[in-house]
Amino acid sequence: MKIRRWSAGVLAASLLVPGLTACKSDGTESTAEPAASGSAATSAVPSDAKEALLASTKEISKGNFSFTINGGELNGAGKVHAPTKSAEMSMTGGEAASADLTMEMHLVFIDTDAWVMVQFGGSMATAMPKQTTSGKYQHLDRSRIKGIKQLEFDFTDVDPAGSEALTKAITEVRKTGDGLYAGTIDATKATDSDMIDADALKALAGEASAVPFTAKLDAQGRLVEMGLEVPAVGGGAAQNLVVTYADYGTTTPVQKPPADQVVEASEDVYKMFK
Repeated sequence: MKIRRWSAGVLAASLLVPGLTACKSDGTESTAEPAASGSAATSAVPSDAKEALLASTKEISKGNFSFTINGGELNGAGKVHAPTKSAEMSMTGGEAASADLTMEMHLVFIDTDAWVMVQFGGSMATAMPKQTTSGKYQHLDRSRIKGIKQLEFDFTDVDPAGSEALTKAITEVRKTGDGLYAGTIDATKATDSDMIDADALKALAGEASAVPFTAKLDAQGRLVEMGLEVPAVGGGAAQNLVVTYADYGTTTPVQKPPADQVVEASEDVYKMFK
C-alpha cells in the first residue's frame, strides 16, 4: 500500500494538498499495543538500539495488522489481511482541508477487485462529479488504475508508511525507556518510505539528513509506533507524523461492500484520480 500526497486532481483545483502526507484514525481502528515493561519486554528485543529497531518491522511484512497514520493533511486508518489478499483504508481531510471542500474516502481491496467511495462536503461539493457525492462505492477496473498510486495495492509492499526504510536510515538512536527509543533519521536515505514525499525532502534541504524520530516496541520487539518530527517547510508549520501498528496476526478479512451500495466507476472517477 502506498500513501502519497494527493494531487489537485483528487481534491480538485480548489484544494491543493502539497508536501507531507499522513493519516489519522477514523475512530474505528484498534489502539496500538503499548510497549511492555520489565523482563518480558527486554527478553525478546536485541540490546543494541539500532538492531532492535531494524528487527521491529519484520512482522509488518507478514501483512496481518491494523494501522493508523496521524499528523498531516490527510487522516486515516486501516488494516491488511494478506491471508485473504484483502485490505482497506479510510481517510478524511486533515489540517489542510478547507471548510469549502472536505473529503472522506474509503478504499477496499479484495484479491483482484477494488472499490473506492469518495464523498465531498462543503459549499464546493456540488462542483464535484455527482457519483462522488452519492455515497456509493465505485467498483474499479484494475486495468485502468495501474500507475495511480492512490488506488493501487501491492501485497508485496504492505507497509503503509515504509517503516523498514525509515529504520534502515537511522543515523543516531538511543534507548529512552522500556521499549522506547529516540534519535535521528537521514530522510534522504529513506525514499522508499511514504512518510515524507520527494517534494518535502527537497524543501527540507540540509535538514532532511537529521530528522528527529521516536519509536515504541511491544514486548515481542514489534514496532507499535514511530513518529517523525518534521521541520516546517514551504511556509507551512512543523509536523509530528506518527504511524501506529496493532493487531499483529489477529486482523480479520476485509468484507466486500454490499451489492446495493456498489456502482461501476464512471469516467469522471478515473479522471479525478489521474
